[in-house]
Amino acid sequence: QVRLTESGGRTVATGGSLTLSCAADGYTEARPCMAWFRSAPGAPKSERTRVAAIDRDDRRTYADFVKGRFTISKDSATNHLSLQMGSLQPEDSAMYYCAAASCPVYGESWLAYPNWGQGTQVTVSS
Repeated sequence: QVRLTESGGRTVATGGSLTLSCAADGYTEARPCMAWFRSAPGAPKSERTRVAAIDRDDRRTYADFVKGRFTISKDSATNHLSLQMGSLQPEDSAMYYCAAASCPVYGESWLAYPNWGQGTQVTVSS
């Protein structure tokens, strides 16, 4: 069974930086497609927005609202996923979730990802 565990969320000042991590255990697929989503705390999965994604060939895709500020990366040996976040703004405050799926993934919907972590809270203070 796949288990995804996020960490690194905390409160940071506007303009600050933060790195989120996601440890993936039990994944039998050598190179899954993985992504970071975010939503308001307690919101249903259907309200999660994809922030960044990385496929099995390390091709990266970013939402327009984080391009140039966030960087997604993955350790191919361990499937450990990271999200480096910079120039953080109050509107980046959210619960951030790690997600994984067998490649290929079509589209940006949460529906494409069957495996999820519990989330880690990021708060950007103004």
